[in-house]
This record gives sequence, structure tokens and C-alpha cells, in this order.
Amino acid sequence: MDADVIVVGAGLAGLVATAELAEAGRRVILLDQEGEQNIGGQAFWSFGGLFFVDSPEQRRMGIRDSFDLAWQDWQGTAGFDRSEDDWARRWAEAYVHFAHGEKRAWLHGRGVRWFPLVGWAERGGGLATGHGNSVPRFHVTWGTGPGLVAPFVDRVRAAAERGLVSLRFRHRVNGLTTSGGVIDGVEGDILEPTSVPRGAASSRVATGSFALKAQAVLVTSGGIGGNFDLVRKNWPERLGKLPDFLVSGVPAHVDGRMQLITEEAGGRLVNRDRMWHYVEGIRNHDPIWPHHGIRILPGPSSIWLDATGKRLPAPNFPGFDTLSSLEHIVKSGHGYSWFVLSRAIIKKEFALSGSEQNPDLTNKSITGVLSRLGKGLPPPVQAFLDKGADFIVDADIRSLGRRMNELVGTSLIDPEALEQEVQARDRQIDNPFCKDM
Repeated sequence: MDADVIVVGAGLAGLVATAELAEAGRRVILLDQEGEQNIGGQAFWSFGGLFFVDSPEQRRMGIRDSFDLAWQDWQGTAGFDRSEDDWARRWAEAYVHFAHGEKRAWLHGRGVRWFPLVGWAERGGGLATGHGNSVPRFHVTWGTGPGLVAPFVDRVRAAAERGLVSLRFRHRVNGLTTSGGVIDGVEGDILEPTSVPRGAASSRVATGSFALKAQAVLVTSGGIGGNFDLVRKNWPERLGKLPDFLVSGVPAHVDGRMQLITEEAGGRLVNRDRMWHYVEGIRNHDPIWPHHGIRILPGPSSIWLDATGKRLPAPNFPGFDTLSSLEHIVKSGHGYSWFVLSRAIIKKEFALSGSEQNPDLTNKSITGVLSRLGKGLPPPVQAFLDKGADFIVDADIRSLGRRMNELVGTSLIDPEALEQEVQARDRQIDNPFCKDM
């Protein structure tokens, strides 16, 4: 045996698993097809949002949460209704217990910290037993994705120095090997060295091969978001026709290869049609990977319009129900929608997801975070206003409508109707008693 355990994928899950195995005294080989500069995988690029239940941060904000409420929300969102959901349901219940119990203390003990304000993602569809979070539960890691990844990178590197972990980058697994019907190892290609920046697409030229044996193989290779062909293959008909134009919030190496390889070796893949895609994506004006998109994190005050300028129906408000909004927009026959908002709203409520779009939080700069309270917009948001291909700024609403049509090459927006829609919304917002959400 080359090791006790082989872990395939050096993202956050692979790092956590490797660190825990090494602390238990197991010898681990950690493989990844990318170079060492990509350690941490897509988690590095994330906002570092974590799900906690009844946390000290929630209680300080006066948020009343509990296991029962969180489990009710989880079940209402998951909609467990298939025979293959049995294990998913068991895992989910255990995870909510974990999030309500030791998760925060466990992470805190490993050096992870959080921003004191809790965000309210996926507010839901309006019914108690339906989709969404009844209360804010989105805890942003102090340091965002890099701050979440770093403690586990440090633990894995320390274990490597002790001889318990072997880090092998540019090792692309092509198959899981078996002996007597049991998985006993991996085989694959050694890819040529790469010096491309983190997140950029790297070479797939093979310079050699490898085969390794272990008592157990753990696959922690991530999802399929960077592989549009696989997304299209798994796309469910119930959501309508997938738009031709897509952007990706993850690098190209999030390709889903290991899911198919695991299935070929006898692994069971379930719920391939239950994907999670955000509809608030915009093209990055300074892309790192192919089709690089950034997700808008909008507050509830923006007016959300479909391609023809009509308001999206409830519960499709910004930040409320991602999958319902996805289905509505796709079935409209157009692959995009519009957020219409003022500079006051964009300053108060508008944020961009990802570690590189939040340098103050990522760099743990208290001064930088406090500067958000000033008069100007955060520099990353201002940069998108100035350079973003999907942003239009205008002082006149009718002129804005005409420019919206020019951007997409259609005449779907009626500038006069757009002005009336905005005025109707403003009458509601300006009134302390209103019916508009």
C-alpha cells in the first residue's frame, strides 16, 4: 500500500478530510489535477459564507433561531420526495444538528473567525413550511474564502512535514482501480508543470502516468459548474430550455470529471437534475477563468424585471427564492433579466460575491470595512459601474430604457412603461404603509 487513504481533490473538503485523517495518525496521499497554486479549489474564491444555527452572532443581533426552525426550513427547501432521498435526508438532519451544535466551536478551534453581522440569504417563498431561511443564517468568514481555507492548508502542510501527508499536484485521476470488487486505488496522468495564476485554465498535456494503492479512496473533487457541457447534459426539462449564454462563478477545473469516473467504478450518483444555479450573474470586467462571472448579492429594494420589463412575480424578489426565479426567467424565453436601482440603493444594499470582490473582508482590514460606511461606493462595485459590460448608468429613466434595449439589441423594453413601473415602486417605498415587497 502506498498510503492508508488516497484523497482525490485538494479543495476545502479534501483539505479538511486530509487534516482529520492525518491527526488520527493515518498516512494520506492528496491528489489534485491543478498546480499547487490552486490549493483550496473553488472555496478560495468564495465569500466564505457558513450556515450556523442559534450562533452568538445571531443572538447578539436579536435573531431567534433553533434546531427545530432550521430543520423545518431545510426540509421545506430540499423537498425530499424521492426514494433516493433517504440518505440525503439523514445527512441533512445530522448536518443541521452539527450546525446547531459543535460546528462553530470546531471551526473556531481551528482558527476560523466571522464577521459580526449575519446575512439573510434565500428568504423564501412566504409560507412557514416552504422554501428558504426564516431568519438570517449567512455567517461571512473573516477573510472570506481564503480565511476559511488557510487553517486547513496549514494543518495539511504541517502533517506533510511530519511525513503523514504526501501532496501530489498535477496528478489527474482517470480511473479508480478495484480488487475483488473493492476500490483499492487510483490511476491517471501526470500533467506538465504549470505556472498559470490561481484560477486560470491550465494545460492538460500529460508527461507521464501513475498508479497508487490504499485501503480507502475518498473523492472530494467538487461539482460541475465549470463544465457547461455537463451542465447542459444534466439540465432538467422541467425548468425550460437552458439559455445559450452562461457565465461561470467557478474556474474551469470544476469540471465534474471525478463524478463520472466514480460512477464508472460503481459509485451511485443521485439527483443530477437538482442543480443550483444563480440568476444574478454578470460578466467580470477583469476575468481570471473562462466565462468568468460574478454574482450580485442584491438587497430587497431593487426592482427585478424580466427581459420585457415586467416585474417578476412573488416570491421572485431579490434574495428570496433562487430556484423559483431561475425557473421563471428561463421559461420566459429569454436568458437574462434586469435589476433597476438607484445609487442610494446600490450603496446601501448592493454587494458582489467572492473573495476577490471584497478585498476589505478578504484582507481582514477593519479600516477597509469601516470605509464602506462613507459616502462612496466600495471600489469593486464602482469598478463594475465604470467598466462592467452589463451595467448601465443614466439619470433619466426613459433614456435608461432605450439604452437597455441597445445593450441587448432588442426593443423589448418600453421606456415609458419602465418609467411608470419605477414610479409605482417609488410610491410604495416612500410610504411606511405599502403592499409592495
